[in-house]
Amino acid sequence: MPRTTPLPAPRGRIGAGFLPVPYRYHLYLAEGCPRSRRVRTALALLGLTGSVGTTTLGAPASLAALRRAYEAAGHHYDGTLAVPALCDTWSGRVVSNHTPDILDDLAVRLAGRPDLAPPAPAPFAGALRALLDADAPAAARSAALGLLEGWLAVRPYALGSRPTVTDADLWVALQDPAVLPGAGPRLRAYVRRLRAHPAFGAAS
Repeated sequence: MPRTTPLPAPRGRIGAGFLPVPYRYHLYLAEGCPRSRRVRTALALLGLTGSVGTTTLGAPASLAALRRAYEAAGHHYDGTLAVPALCDTWSGRVVSNHTPDILDDLAVRLAGRPDLAPPAPAPFAGALRALLDADAPAAARSAALGLLEGWLAVRPYALGSRPTVTDADLWVALQDPAVLPGAGPRLRAYVRRLRAHPAFGAAS
């Protein structure tokens, strides 16, 4: 029977119906997509590039494969083929296209590194959201950059002495040509520090 209401976006989780097994999962990403870049950088940081496959959309075959994965997640799916999309190769279906859940599952469930995905304090998280929001007012972005400039005065990375998944988010936010010109000297030094790190330099 035809559907009359849209299917909800897939929001499955590894560890809740999907076992955390190496080589089981595949990611569909897109060039020029900030969310895809966040996930790609996190994969490198977490050491998962060899056990989680990736496909960058472009060729018709890649789009067709992603369409099949969405249809496997919901019969007659006719929604947007959103990326990043985490897919289960065993069932052929999309597990989730919710970037924060994907990042958390990669770190905690697949890499077994909850230490690399600690929760960010509320002020930092709010500033980061403002930088990642392409529709945020210029004043909100300026305030966020000011907060983060002070934040980095006492720590080399976003949450302490080593990079975490949160740094992948901030790294991508600062690559936005509309954001970086407003950054102060500490944020610019932070970007140079990340660029020298293998996981981030490969994604620059």
